[in-house]
Amino acid sequence: MPRELRSRKPRTNYAALAGCQVDEGKDHGGPSSSKAQPQISEENDSEYAPEDVPTQKGNGDDGESSLTDLMDIDEEEEVVAKPRKTRKTRDSHAELGPPTSRTSSPGPSKGKSKQKAHRQSLKTRGVVTPTSTPAPSLPTSRPGKMYALPNPSAHHRHRAIPIYHREDQVERLDGPPVLFTEPKITFTNSMTVDQPLTERISKAWGYNVGPGPVWELLEDRSCFKESVRLNSDPREEASRRPRVYRGLSVRPGWMVLDYQDALTYLPTDVVTTEDGKVKPPPPVACYLGPFGEQTRVLFEMFDSHTTSEYFKEGSSYIFNAGSPVWGLDWCPTHPADRPFRQFKQYLAVAPFPSRAHAPSVGFKAQRPSPACVQIWALQPRAAEDNVGEHDDFSEKGCESGEMRCEMVLCLNAGPAQDIKWCPLPAHDPWDDMRDVRIPRKLGVLAGTFEDGSLSVYVVPDPLDIAIAMRSDASPIFVKLPEPTLRIELENTSCWSLDWANSEVLAVGCTNGCIAIYDVGNALNEGICTNILPMYYMYVHQSAVRAIAWIRAPPTNARGDPATSEDPTVIASGGYDGVECLIDIRDPHGYVVNRTRDVITTATYSVFAAGPVMIDHDNTVKAYSVSPTMLGRGHILMEPDGPVWHVHASDYHPQLAVGSADGSCSTTNLLKSMRRGGLVPLFVHKIYQLDYSRKTGEYRMLEHFIPRVTQERGPSVKTKAQTDDEPLSGSGRSTGAWPPEIGVHRVTWNCGNGLGCASLLASGSGSGLCRVDWLRGRWFKDRVPYVDVPKMRKEIDGGGDDSMDD
Repeated sequence: MPRELRSRKPRTNYAALAGCQVDEGKDHGGPSSSKAQPQISEENDSEYAPEDVPTQKGNGDDGESSLTDLMDIDEEEEVVAKPRKTRKTRDSHAELGPPTSRTSSPGPSKGKSKQKAHRQSLKTRGVVTPTSTPAPSLPTSRPGKMYALPNPSAHHRHRAIPIYHREDQVERLDGPPVLFTEPKITFTNSMTVDQPLTERISKAWGYNVGPGPVWELLEDRSCFKESVRLNSDPREEASRRPRVYRGLSVRPGWMVLDYQDALTYLPTDVVTTEDGKVKPPPPVACYLGPFGEQTRVLFEMFDSHTTSEYFKEGSSYIFNAGSPVWGLDWCPTHPADRPFRQFKQYLAVAPFPSRAHAPSVGFKAQRPSPACVQIWALQPRAAEDNVGEHDDFSEKGCESGEMRCEMVLCLNAGPAQDIKWCPLPAHDPWDDMRDVRIPRKLGVLAGTFEDGSLSVYVVPDPLDIAIAMRSDASPIFVKLPEPTLRIELENTSCWSLDWANSEVLAVGCTNGCIAIYDVGNALNEGICTNILPMYYMYVHQSAVRAIAWIRAPPTNARGDPATSEDPTVIASGGYDGVECLIDIRDPHGYVVNRTRDVITTATYSVFAAGPVMIDHDNTVKAYSVSPTMLGRGHILMEPDGPVWHVHASDYHPQLAVGSADGSCSTTNLLKSMRRGGLVPLFVHKIYQLDYSRKTGEYRMLEHFIPRVTQERGPSVKTKAQTDDEPLSGSGRSTGAWPPEIGVHRVTWNCGNGLGCASLLASGSGSGLCRVDWLRGRWFKDRVPYVDVPKMRKEIDGGGDDSMDD
């Protein structure tokens, strides 16, 4: 007999139980191939519906606030279920019908008003009308909230709110600055003297579309506690940045070495000679000049060239340190002493021993471990020196200059992981002539070295040593056997550092701790060995590579700034991917961001009112530390490669970024993040370094067209992007870049006055370093608010907030 099939029985429809719609014309006994859709009321006016979220115009940010608003919907209590309906089919089996909502169920007309009132009550509570079922309904899916931050406005524009308000007048430039020339200085109102002026100048800074700062708005916004100890005019730079460590001198025991004895400390080649001796590194071959017409230039160690030799409008300086550079910083000078040396600028450069050197995190090298720190000088070119055929310095705003290595410090602490000068001038006066047997000091240099120590050196003046040795040779090799102060910690190594002022140092360690030291008392009292830290805090789970002080004075109980006290807030980032804000008065890290990348850098920007660090996908992000916007951040730029270093200036809001793809870029921190603004947010690529693995030669490209940063939300697609096509128009390159082209360090000149604030130094993995003179430009070449005196309310008639005349 034929086989009889078992009759089909109805099965429970879980889609109906979950409150989702199903098609009536299909058999729902088996698995459903259609996607379940949530049941929404007929009016479809719930704020949970993504397609009905209104698009905000004007006061919108990058979409983060809108996403947060959608995530803040509170769960509501369950609604009493209503029995579901069934209907008969042809085979007399009961089949589940489509779920019926009380808002869409037919009924007499006299009940519509009651149903509408009930629907409005549910809508005001911010929930979607659920489907009525006799069984317990499944919980509605709801995205989890990632963090809880103050939200004063759902559509703020990321306007920087100043932390410290200076009431005294400050200095500003009265004319375009020229290198190696005394700038014209006048006094003006501080940017933070009142709220309207702060908003006005911040808005004016957003109209800068050049790679560097506009000289009209340069202003020193730094705050150091040493400034209150003087009774001089608080408006002058000599009062805000006074001379420190007047009684400190160079430690005895230094000696001058000849070139053969100094070879052990200098960068060397990766291979040795036949008899096992080291030899100098090979020259670096690099192509310079316009694209398609470049010239091959050989850079021996300590060689330098100017881009004016290959570009008509070139105003940059390129030099070779010999090996990968991981330390770079400008030496601050006192304004009263600059004219005595024709406004010469000193730059400290710390290279590795060789190109193959690869330090290990937490590994302490045994002393003596030979290494060096080079002192380069940017100075006016001598009259007899050759000048490039394209030199025309009258049009570039700078005189003929050159980079020259004047001194090499030979150290036994191993290669430097990071170096930083004391932020205030610590050199002896240059107008007096001392006994040349006791050289004057150039400054106080602190660094973290491979022997695991934090060492502070008092650097001798190279000019005095050259006079004492009666030698015109350059450079001079000076051996410093021991530092003035050496700090070592047990079971960990010092990895990163930052100065709060001239006395307090913060050190990031390889075990995730942060130590705070008062080195001022130790240096003044002559203590040379280990000192106990003032604070020692466990913040990260791995090495702390990024650390930066929030250089703002603390406040007292009345809310007044205590300008005579040390800063108390630190921003840090580690190899664990965590970015924290720490108040040393309550040593518990406040996590502002967590990513799966290594946090390699952090800097504090007084104009952005917070630290600038990195995020996932090579993103540079600024975070706010003001109370109303604490922890909130916005994206500034996205370089093509991983970011090695970022740096911000105390004089202007231009941010410098060095990345692993060989590019050095700048962008404007105060550009308004308003969508659809008139002025675009430009990212200026200063130069790009390329390397050929086949020939071993480099190529340096520059004069790139600025790239516009696309402002988009975290989960919103642009108009030009669809579901089927990838990101277009980004112009990004992907792949692995050779380590030789990475720009490891970038630093603005922050300690030599307004006239040198446009100098940007950068160092790469090839050993090539560069100093750029960057200038800004107004949008459409029009100064906002007619002119600068009216903009800063220096004269009558400057109260109008209109941008045009």
